[in-house]
Amino acid sequence: MRKISPLYLLLLTVAFSFSQEKEKNATYIDAQIFRGNIIKHADYVGHLISGHPDGVFVGFNWKTHGKKEWQQVYNYPDYGLSYQYIDFKNKSLGVNHAIGVHYNFYFLKRHLMLRISQGIGMTSNPYDKETNNKNNAFGTKILDNNYFLLQYQKQNLFDKVGIQVGLMLTHFSNGRFKAPNSGINTFALNVGLNYNFDEEKPFIKDSLPPNSSFRERIKYNIAFRTGRSEGPVPRLGQRQFYHIGLYADKRIGRKSALQLGTDIFFSRYLRDYIKFVSIAFPQDHKDYADPDTDYKRIGLFVGHELFINKVSVETQFGYYVYKPFDYEIDIYQRVGLKYYVYKNCFTGVGLKTHGGRAEAIEATIGIRL
Repeated sequence: MRKISPLYLLLLTVAFSFSQEKEKNATYIDAQIFRGNIIKHADYVGHLISGHPDGVFVGFNWKTHGKKEWQQVYNYPDYGLSYQYIDFKNKSLGVNHAIGVHYNFYFLKRHLMLRISQGIGMTSNPYDKETNNKNNAFGTKILDNNYFLLQYQKQNLFDKVGIQVGLMLTHFSNGRFKAPNSGINTFALNVGLNYNFDEEKPFIKDSLPPNSSFRERIKYNIAFRTGRSEGPVPRLGQRQFYHIGLYADKRIGRKSALQLGTDIFFSRYLRDYIKFVSIAFPQDHKDYADPDTDYKRIGLFVGHELFINKVSVETQFGYYVYKPFDYEIDIYQRVGLKYYVYKNCFTGVGLKTHGGRAEAIEATIGIRL
């Protein structure tokens, strides 16, 4: 049976949360073009930078007007779906397509807009040992994509037509689902138009409960994370991993909770990589590793959870206190989306990284007691 990729679970998790919005909202569409540069986040992607990538965005957006409390707290954000096309101007990389779900957050009297998007991408030219071995960025045809827009936006400038202009950062990788996977980050300028299909509705302004009413006692969480990953060497083979998180959190208001905990990592692809290193490098080489070295790791982390409706954004920074095999740096990060199925039960997807290098896309289930 074909396994379901965490990339699909990621999109389904957020799309399901959008489906819970029952109210009929005003809608608008935006279409934008962009042009920019690939960020050289490591020396081994330098050969993939040969031009200025350009492309288009098309987004469909649903407005909120304060019918629910979280909409007022976040200054009446939009949520929506978007399509992205990007031409990397490089023969090995080709072009990418992506679809995703997003939130638009507004500041400065709703003229400054920040969009955060998560979705699934597809590349035209994935790595192939014989026909495309220079593409060490995309080891699979299906990819994870996230992007950020920071824009000046003016709606209804000419009747229902408005403008928007700003900056974009977009990222494509497969989260080490399969090697190689250096990923590509692109920074660009963008400009476009928007069109409102509906008349503007007034914002509902209820008196919100005080921030202190959301404070809770310390809660204890158990998170089980799994997926498939491959070592940094192509064709070592994909292996299932199991990451267990045990942590406490303290809610400090309507939007935020602080976290402190530990992770236990059973990353089975490391067993294969340890054996590979022990054979590939002789004992007098500085990179030699004993084939019996323990592949398990333990980390301590601090984190933050940002609550948005039933969805939350989780950010964690950790340090390995047990890591017998010298692999990657000692500091790791995790960013993820969580969806609270019930009050104390959650699911979601996260990306575990070491700096700019992704290690795993984690499908998560957990409980908050």
